[in-house]
Amino acid sequence: MTKEQERQREEHTGKAKWHQFGPYVSDRQWGTVREDYSADGQPWTYTTHDQARSRAYRWGEEGIAGICDQRQLLCLAPAFWNGHDPILKERFFGLSGPEGNHGEDVKELYYYLDNTPTHSYMQMLYKYPQHAFPYDWLVQENAHRGRLKPEFELLDTGVFHENHYFDICIDYAKADPQDLLLQLTIHNRSAHDAPLHVLPQLWFRNTWSWGHDSYKPQLSAAAPGQVQVSHDHLPDLMLHCEPLDGALPELLFCDNETNKQRLFNCANDAPYCKDGINDYLIHGWQQAVNPTQRGTKAAAHYVLHVPAGQSKVLRLRLASPTLKEPFADFDQILNQRRHEADEFYHHLQADLRDADARNVQRQALAGMLWSKQFYYYDVWQWLHGDPAQPTPPRQRRKGRNSDWEQLNNEDIISMPDKWEYPWYAAWDLAFHCIPLALVDAEFAKSQLLLLTRDWYMHPNGLLPAYEWNLSDVNPPVHAYATWRVYQMDRKHSGPADTTFLQTMFHRLLLNFTWWVNRKDLNGRNVFEGGFLGLDNIGVFDRSAPLPTGGHIEQADGTSWMAMFALNMMRIALELAKTYPVYQDLASKFFEHFLYIAYAMANVADLQLDLWDDDDEFYYDVLLGDDNQRTPLRIRSMVGLVPLFAVEVLEEDALKNVPQFVSRMNWFLNNRPQLAAMVSRWQEPGKGQTHLLSLLRGHRMKKLLRRMLDEAEFLSEYGVRSMSRYHQQHPYVFEHGDGVNSRVDYEPGESSTSLFGGNSNWRGPIWLPMNFMIVESLQRFYHYYGPDFKVEYPTGSGQYSTLLEIAQALTARLTKLFLRDSTGHRPAFGDDKQLQQDPHFKDYLLFHEYFHGDNGKGLGASHQTGWTGLIAKLLQPRPGD
Repeated sequence: MTKEQERQREEHTGKAKWHQFGPYVSDRQWGTVREDYSADGQPWTYTTHDQARSRAYRWGEEGIAGICDQRQLLCLAPAFWNGHDPILKERFFGLSGPEGNHGEDVKELYYYLDNTPTHSYMQMLYKYPQHAFPYDWLVQENAHRGRLKPEFELLDTGVFHENHYFDICIDYAKADPQDLLLQLTIHNRSAHDAPLHVLPQLWFRNTWSWGHDSYKPQLSAAAPGQVQVSHDHLPDLMLHCEPLDGALPELLFCDNETNKQRLFNCANDAPYCKDGINDYLIHGWQQAVNPTQRGTKAAAHYVLHVPAGQSKVLRLRLASPTLKEPFADFDQILNQRRHEADEFYHHLQADLRDADARNVQRQALAGMLWSKQFYYYDVWQWLHGDPAQPTPPRQRRKGRNSDWEQLNNEDIISMPDKWEYPWYAAWDLAFHCIPLALVDAEFAKSQLLLLTRDWYMHPNGLLPAYEWNLSDVNPPVHAYATWRVYQMDRKHSGPADTTFLQTMFHRLLLNFTWWVNRKDLNGRNVFEGGFLGLDNIGVFDRSAPLPTGGHIEQADGTSWMAMFALNMMRIALELAKTYPVYQDLASKFFEHFLYIAYAMANVADLQLDLWDDDDEFYYDVLLGDDNQRTPLRIRSMVGLVPLFAVEVLEEDALKNVPQFVSRMNWFLNNRPQLAAMVSRWQEPGKGQTHLLSLLRGHRMKKLLRRMLDEAEFLSEYGVRSMSRYHQQHPYVFEHGDGVNSRVDYEPGESSTSLFGGNSNWRGPIWLPMNFMIVESLQRFYHYYGPDFKVEYPTGSGQYSTLLEIAQALTARLTKLFLRDSTGHRPAFGDDKQLQQDPHFKDYLLFHEYFHGDNGKGLGASHQTGWTGLIAKLLQPRPGD
């Protein structure tokens, strides 16, 4: 067991609280629904980036590489000023949803380089320009660009040309759970000496201004270079600041209070506001900071002159006030924790031979671990307001999330992207748990359990989607994630955690019932679901009332439910090994799967198949108010989701569940029309296995023929979300009266405004769906074996097994990030600095999605969440 694994065990057994502090500070709190108290429900305009430095937040904090305790009472993060910027760089800058030509977008360069599960060692890199940060230019240029043009990025401004920037390496290490080391290494990459102000900041989240608890903690100067932390709910702590070039930093204090005078032109409640340190440094306002050196926000102000091509190091330590020589063993501890991080990942990557692949996987997992965030949102309080604050507008009671009063979130949660999506998303989080299980299965299990708790899940059984609309419907992937995390944990950690599995099963029963009651409109086992996370994939906004009237019978919604049923059946059969009573529940889900499979093939006995024999593909069907049914012939990921509904059962496993087998045989014998829907159930396959799937072998081959066609779905870098066929043959739906809706193949950013226009399912490559395809092919292979082959790629004349195709798709996906023979990484696009510069080329960003033709990373740049699945794809352990 490595040292890091020992710390994990200490945490999980309660021996030591290694998770007490971690990277739980958001990269962005402004512009979130939580902080929006507007009458019109427009978060982006209620709290802006410009207001952020002056407004005390109600629900959370933000910072650059920030850390905090699990309740986010105390935060620590560095800030910077290059002497030219109009504001202190305390937070990342980016465009709001309305400002970006493709929605919200961070306009900074930063990289999560390393992290361990207990956060005993963490490293992040921030690239800070030496010239004035081009705030206005980024806003104005993106405003000029329409949706058909690419986003204007920070690199496009030229601020990094001729290396006029600092590489700021931020290292954290823990001597023990309450003893934290912070090292800042500032590299001047330019050929000229350059000044830099560095201000590590310590502050309390404002918990006292809302009328619930008036207790106000305090930071104070205990001595030169020492900040005392006094909080009733925290241990005694001191921020120890090491001198630089013989000089201790200047200590600056203000309060984490809103500057009402600046924002609202009214008197302030306190003289030293949240933006006091900014105003003192940038404007020279001496009166902006507290001369008595006390408050709820503090900074240690270092002034550096960094020679050309050289670096300087700052060291700070948040530890006990009684620590006599805080920097005597600093380097030893930091180096030891780095070594232990290397040891931990060496153990994980023992079978991963390629150094570049190890680097990609380690940074992907670092991003997963850095993307933990303290997330606080009590909807009842948010709707009704706080005693010491103005009452929220009346419209709020009937507006966004007003039917979620029971939701009370105050936890550490894995975020999709702590700047662009600093709020959990239900189906994203399910995918996060799979790569997280590689390094911390306990945390992965806790995340899945969290969403099903009473204070998360709606009383009707719906899982909360995300704060912009908690009632939106995400694909039901949590049973799938539960089973995969359970399998991985059992293989790597020893005894099977049946308590986790049993708890999740019972909670997911409620969610399954919600789907059956709410999304099967006519009780025919054909499901809707809405947009199902795929945003603008179709001709209509599937979350809104249709302009044609009627509703859509969704091929993907129905297939997701078939998968859900199989996942629940598989979990029930596993639990039945210990608790025989689960055999009845396994039978329930077996039968439910058969009814769904039948419905997909013959909707309510109306002889309308969601499968189109002519096109050899699955399509959504529009059911009009006049009961006219129209297939929506869009070749998209919607038609590939049926692949995911597949389960293989071993003959030996069935011997342990006689009641299930008896009921199953009765059902198959007495419902032959349903039994015919099951792919070769009564024919044992390789190794005496049985297959449950929506796809028979013949139909699956037809579907794969399209999916593996390089002129349609198959890209050099994975499976596209829409067929390239539509590039020359756009789908046009005629509403009548000359009104048409159109879907084209769009391999890059979205050209439509659906869902804010910040994502696109009309052609790019998305890691989670590709991951599901790979795993589904592996399960099909487990049944069919090596004799079942498919042409790959279509038209090549070469035939491969399903396992070989899964491996080939994995190679295409990993190729997005790995250097090719010329050193080129497709995800970097054609940017020469990213591709060739030694200070850029090995630092990875894990984008939301990727260009369908050239593989360039697009969308949210730090969505290591589900794009972190690349870590699992790189792991050479197919048995997981």
